[in-house]
Amino acid sequence: MNVNIGSFLTRRADISPHREAYVDAATGARLSFLELNQRANRLSHQLRGLGVEQGDRVALCLMNSAEFIEAFIAVAKIGGVVVPLNWRLVADELEFIIKDSGAKTLIYGEEFQTVIADLHGRGDQTDVQHWLEVASVGDCLAFATDYAQFCAQGNVVEPVVTASGDDLLYIMYTSGTTGLPKGVVHSHTTSFWALLTFEASCDLRDGDRYLVALPLFHVGALTPVALNIYRGVTSVVMREFDPVSAWKLIRDEAIGVSLLVPAMLNFMIQVPREQFTFDHLRWIQSGASPLPVSLIEQYSKLGIEIHQIYGLTETCGPACVISAENALQKIGSTGKAFFHTEVRVVDDAGADCDPGLQGEVWVKGGHIMLEYWHRPEATADTITQDGWLWTGKRLFN
Repeated sequence: MNVNIGSFLTRRADISPHREAYVDAATGARLSFLELNQRANRLSHQLRGLGVEQGDRVALCLMNSAEFIEAFIAVAKIGGVVVPLNWRLVADELEFIIKDSGAKTLIYGEEFQTVIADLHGRGDQTDVQHWLEVASVGDCLAFATDYAQFCAQGNVVEPVVTASGDDLLYIMYTSGTTGLPKGVVHSHTTSFWALLTFEASCDLRDGDRYLVALPLFHVGALTPVALNIYRGVTSVVMREFDPVSAWKLIRDEAIGVSLLVPAMLNFMIQVPREQFTFDHLRWIQSGASPLPVSLIEQYSKLGIEIHQIYGLTETCGPACVISAENALQKIGSTGKAFFHTEVRVVDDAGADCDPGLQGEVWVKGGHIMLEYWHRPEATADTITQDGWLWTGKRLFN
């Protein structure tokens, strides 16, 4: 499938140029789809000027921000490969990921100057040649280039798009709980299928406003933001999650939909809500850990639907989702497979489990990762020859 995820912003900027694309929850800054696309184009041209070519990796160590989103789009447009970095990691862990990915360009926020200076001081322990710092006051590290000044010199015209289909889009590293982190490789095609299956499975509407509270280095935020661009939905982005601020944004920004992990929902339900309204809020998806039935019931009493989902970085997000019709009737269930997704619960012999029995979850679809970066053995141990992803997760059928 010949699609380029970055070019979706080009098309959206043409169709809905003046619609809000991005709202910064902390500062109130707002960007239309046209403005966001122009910013991405400037960066695209500047990165090409640095020598970033198709297939080259560009690492991002950024908090949730317009810079993160525009960098993701800009790199995608010119065929580069984004490496989102979990900024909660220590320098040794970041060094491994940057070196393993082979990223030669790093865009980072000023909040991370200490760890970035540490990484720079390690010399060839990483392959980074270009250090771009997003700084609010222009006071960058001595070896870095000011990101805003760098982008300002770029051209707003559309760059030539060469990457598409199975060309790589991003490498997102897993937590490495069973060893060193593994880079999950997604292409423009696998990402597009994730967008299609989300759109076909969830009640996302034209003109919706989506609260982005998870970190953008996580697939649970990156895939929805890409979908919002595709559908023309406004992303209201929290730099960091705060339960009181979340309720304020739901009220003030007329939030209709979101994805929050159970811990966030638990913090929010404890906030006194007399001053908050949430008339526009239709549903919140929740995953990453089991969702307590009591929490679903508490939100239901407020008239807010909680839709439990199950997914992985390896599936670009989607695997299972509960429908609105079943959210309360089948409370506690993670639902059925997303629309363009197949899911099986399999026993130790590889046969489908009978209803009520526990087995390993297998997932199949166009949104399954291509591979683990430079880990052919791990890839072979995870994806079958006929395309099933072995998740290692055990659930009841």
